[in-house]
Amino acid sequence: MKYLEEVDRGMKLLASKNTIIIGQAVKYKGHALTRQASFWSDDKKIELPVAEEMQTGIALGMSINGDIIVSIYPRMNFLICAANQIFNHLDKWKLMGCNNPHVILKAVIGSEYPLDPGHQHKANWAKEIESMCDTINVFDLLYPHQIYDAYDFCINNAGVHLIIEHGDLYA
Repeated sequence: MKYLEEVDRGMKLLASKNTIIIGQAVKYKGHALTRQASFWSDDKKIELPVAEEMQTGIALGMSINGDIIVSIYPRMNFLICAANQIFNHLDKWKLMGCNNPHVILKAVIGSEYPLDPGHQHKANWAKEIESMCDTINVFDLLYPHQIYDAYDFCINNAGVHLIIEHGDLYA
């Protein structure tokens, strides 16, 4: 079992359900996750500009209307740009007595091989995010055998879930 094959298997599971995928380069080429977004039909893809806070707010807004949103971020570092939406809105929505949003956030830790991407692309904030959130489930996927079960849990359980993958393990 290979890491990327399990990621593909998980993404196919998400795409087989009634989900919408949003983010940068989900409809048009741009990064490694474009290939993974190809499991969705074009009518289930929403291309967004580089605006992580807006993207996360859109994910919450769409989920309030009953949609299951898969919101992808090509690098974990830039997910931090959405901190307000993550910590003050997604994480608190259910606690405020509102409906339970069903949002799957997916972020990737940048690969250091064959070229080191620099500090803006390889941070892992999993522990920090998990310690700051009351309701968000964090899955830091280090091993292939963890991947499909994490995706399966995320799609079959309403709530907000953060899937973190490691680019170095895609090879």
